[in-house]
Amino acid sequence: MTLHPAVRAVTERIRERSAPHRNAYLQRLDAAAARDRGADRMGCANVAHAFAGIPADDRFKVVAERAPNIAIVNSYNDMLSAHQPLGRYPDLIKDEARKLGATAQVAGGVPAMCDGVTQGTAGMELSLFSRDVIAMSTAVSLSHDVFDAALMLGICDKIVPGLLIGALHFGHLPTVFVPAGPMPSGLSNNEKAKVREKAAQGLVGREALLEAEQAAYHAPGTCTFYGTANSNQMLLEAMGLHVPGTAFVNPGNELREELTREAVRTVLGITKTRRFAPIGQVVDERAIVNAMSALLATGGSTNHLIHWVAVARSAGLVIDWDDFAQLSAAVPLLARVYPNGSADVNQFQSAGGPGFIIRELLDAGLMHGDVLTVREEGIRAYTKEPALAGKLGWADIGPSRDTTIVRPASEPFSATGGLKLLTGNLGRSVIKVSAVPEDRHVVEAPARVFNSQDELLRAFNGGELERDMVCVVRWQGPQANGMPELHKLTPPLAVLQGKGFKVALVTDGRMSGASGKVPAAIHVSPEAAAGGPLAKVRDGDLVRLDAPAGTLQVLVPDAEWAARENASMPGTLKDTNGFGVGRELFASFRRNALAAEEGACTWL
Repeated sequence: MTLHPAVRAVTERIRERSAPHRNAYLQRLDAAAARDRGADRMGCANVAHAFAGIPADDRFKVVAERAPNIAIVNSYNDMLSAHQPLGRYPDLIKDEARKLGATAQVAGGVPAMCDGVTQGTAGMELSLFSRDVIAMSTAVSLSHDVFDAALMLGICDKIVPGLLIGALHFGHLPTVFVPAGPMPSGLSNNEKAKVREKAAQGLVGREALLEAEQAAYHAPGTCTFYGTANSNQMLLEAMGLHVPGTAFVNPGNELREELTREAVRTVLGITKTRRFAPIGQVVDERAIVNAMSALLATGGSTNHLIHWVAVARSAGLVIDWDDFAQLSAAVPLLARVYPNGSADVNQFQSAGGPGFIIRELLDAGLMHGDVLTVREEGIRAYTKEPALAGKLGWADIGPSRDTTIVRPASEPFSATGGLKLLTGNLGRSVIKVSAVPEDRHVVEAPARVFNSQDELLRAFNGGELERDMVCVVRWQGPQANGMPELHKLTPPLAVLQGKGFKVALVTDGRMSGASGKVPAAIHVSPEAAAGGPLAKVRDGDLVRLDAPAGTLQVLVPDAEWAARENASMPGTLKDTNGFGVGRELFASFRRNALAAEEGACTWL
């Protein structure tokens, strides 16, 4: 299939823009790959320390027999339902490695926080920065430098991007990502959302709300909505970094275990003595574009307009929101998964899942087919689904098994992707339109300005917001307070919208990957704390959010707007942001964070 002109144009623009950075990155990669093995290169004391803790037979293999040694970087904890199954993976991986004449070591663990737990609390202000902590922890884990390959064990929001960023800084290593799969379906996401809206109105109490939440989040595995965690898994499939079809197989069954063992076999198949495909070569501009297309075709999380910018930078590639916008105009929406529809990810998987989407995009010329992956068969391997029939195998998916959930590229839900770039005198921002009713794609109303999400919630509870309005929530960017998700605002704003009011949110913060019902211009850059125009907005200013036109404007005369001074962040807010739940340890992160469109990176 001929490559779509928009895909070709975006890819070429990224390649040209990135050339000096990418060339320097590949030179470093080649230099690292050309060295002798760690156990041969290091001093005897270094080697003895590296392998003192492993069984004697494994020690003999890796040192005397020069067997491949796999690094396991694990984000296991049992605070995250998605990561709880990972506690059993290292023993399984080591067992499979021994069968194949190799060894494996847990090189290190990385922190993994649950945004579902911290949502709406002070702890959420560490969430975005935890991505870079995870990247650094991955680097520390791999810095022992005695590994021939690596397996990255992780699933959720900041964890996969952090692992990927860290792994790309060791781009000479063959690397495979290993997920654990989603929990079985519980209370539907739509029903859960209805209970939340009732609770916001005071129509049900805490007991009923807690019962609903626990019925939705009820078992080990990833949450079942198509938020950031599950978008991560879709993007890794599209980049060829998984064992094909691994993303949405539930934990705890034979197929899940066999796919994890296959990850060991896969990574050992791409070491130097066989087909050398280190992660730094797999993740090139074509792989990044493939991930972007998959994100847009599935209406995935807006968080990836930050995370994948940072991922690309780690591979010497420079992307921006214009790239996403140009692709979004060409890539059709092929999936309806909550919050873009009523289906959960288990139903998405049953309808055809990632393999169906990737096949449709490849056949329509909306993904690159000539890419390197962790599998010798290439990206087409990711258009099939795994099954166990005596042994592990893959089968064609065939047509959509439910056209209310996934559709072919010839009959999409929408001719364009799920994300839009907004520009105007309030800066640059993004909106996820795929989950917003079409009659809400344009909102023009007076501004109501808030300095925190708590201020908005107090105003809602006080009955002050029963009117058309654009809620401007500022001082929520990376430099101000770490750019928390503002998902707690979705139920009250949805209640107001349900009453017939025209309501929108404009913020330099983030929204959860599960949000979308209310039109929200998010990631506004430059942020208010960096002198951005959100700091000029006053109560009563007329604001127009126009998704079809791609604009975000405050309708104030140009001369008046230019002369207006920026408000300052309230001193009490600065004090609040700086202390408590460890926030003081992240002061340097806030000082050094780049803008959202630059990936909010703290290490550049």
